[in-house]
Amino acid sequence: MNIHRQIRGLAYQAFYGLPLPMRRHIARLVSPKYLVGAVAIIRDAEAEAPGRILMLRQPPGRGWGLPAGILKRGELPAVGAARELFEESGVRVKPADLTPGNPNAIVHPNGGVVDTVWFGAVPASTTRLAVDGGEVLEARWFPIDALPDLTWPTARLLGIYGLGPRAGELPPSIPAGPYRTPFPSGSPTSTSTSTSTSVSTSSPTSSPTPDGPASGGPAGSSAAELPSSGAAPGSSAADRSSPDAAAGSSAADHPSSGGSAGFVGAERPVSGSPASGDGR
Repeated sequence: MNIHRQIRGLAYQAFYGLPLPMRRHIARLVSPKYLVGAVAIIRDAEAEAPGRILMLRQPPGRGWGLPAGILKRGELPAVGAARELFEESGVRVKPADLTPGNPNAIVHPNGGVVDTVWFGAVPASTTRLAVDGGEVLEARWFPIDALPDLTWPTARLLGIYGLGPRAGELPPSIPAGPYRTPFPSGSPTSTSTSTSTSVSTSSPTSSPTPDGPASGGPAGSSAAELPSSGAAPGSSAADRSSPDAAAGSSAADHPSSGGSAGFVGAERPVSGSPASGDGR
């Protein structure tokens, strides 16, 4: 047997003989460190094909992005996506109603950010949009075939799923493959895709209940300021970190949602409810 293989086998035996906490500590010391986030791509369930998606305009307002942000420590990705969606737009979606993208995890070119991508759908006519005027300036529905000027991380991420001006373009970190936009199933009913519904800080406001669904008002109506997640402006988890984010932690610190393709979770069990990356 090759001497190097023997040495390697002995090293693995010694490593797996260590207590679990010590193995985790060693793994975190030698493993790459990532910021892990979640991005939500939300479709208007009432819009006719090709449909509309929810976009956000953030300071300094030079481009539009998607609801996204860094996961809190121990937060499940789908839970974080739903949380960021509500904090930034007032749209309430249950984590279980979000569908993981294919691919679900996007490792971005800088090597320090992993985004988990989630798809959902809500009826725009009964879903109230609400922005805080600080982190997010405006929320609006746009036809998929007539998107506004996008931030470059947003254009790149949407392109992976065949959406937007860079549809079909894959970054080097994504292998070639038939990727799709797995929006939850639903029959479109009406609503023209030639117009957009929006809310901005210049609109009249009313206050949504933090623990209740942000609905019941006409599409485009505004609500009072929502608490900001504390993230910096941007279109991705990389651009939007918070004090609760697990910045600089290893993949072992970030449990997956349980079945998200391409996303490795921790051994540590976590609890929580709803979870964004370089792709907003």
